Amino acid sequence: MTETINILLVDDHPLVRDGLRARLEAVAHFDVVAEAGGADEALAQARLHQVDLVLMDINMRGINGIEATALFKQAFPQIAVLILSMHDKLEYVSQAIAAGARGYVLKDAPGKDIVFAIETVMSGGIYYSAALARQLSRPQVHDSFLTTREQEVLQHIAAGQSNKQIARDLDLSVRTVETHRLNIKRKLGIEGQAELIKYAVEHAHGGGA
Repeated sequence: MTETINILLVDDHPLVRDGLRARLEAVAHFDVVAEAGGADEALAQARLHQVDLVLMDINMRGINGIEATALFKQAFPQIAVLILSMHDKLEYVSQAIAAGARGYVLKDAPGKDIVFAIETVMSGGIYYSAALARQLSRPQVHDSFLTTREQEVLQHIAAGQSNKQIARDLDLSVRTVETHRLNIKRKLGIEGQAELIKYAVEHAHGGGA
């Protein structure tokens, strides 16, 4: 990947931002175009600069990073958000992904992992630090990312039903079912329909949530 990636750093510790800036700008195609110490400042910076990716801390005074991620996805859906946090609890991970984050990296991860995470996210993928990925490989953890309705849709996909059939059974529009499918794939880091069906068959719980 050689195209320049414009990055906005969001962390309420200036020293942390300084360290991140130095680390990231050592990569030729990374450009840290702005910094912010909180959500409001970050949103303001995103309006002033061409930003491709936000590297977002969770623990911040006022609006936390997960809430800020949701605000970013609402205001700037084209900007990718990557969480960089000291917290390795899966509840934070699931909340961040549900808010629209494209990945979650632990602050104690090696510098090369952060670089790889940014490149993965900017290539359309989802990235988790290795320590988190091992835990996320468990189906029940994946399922916790999904809303009750998304789990219902997943069960119908496992049964081999089309969008039209699912819409009829759940009393939804076909467009709504398509949206649920897209959200399920985004949250689980699944690309194609075949992979989604395979996951559904292997992991969907009969009887619903």
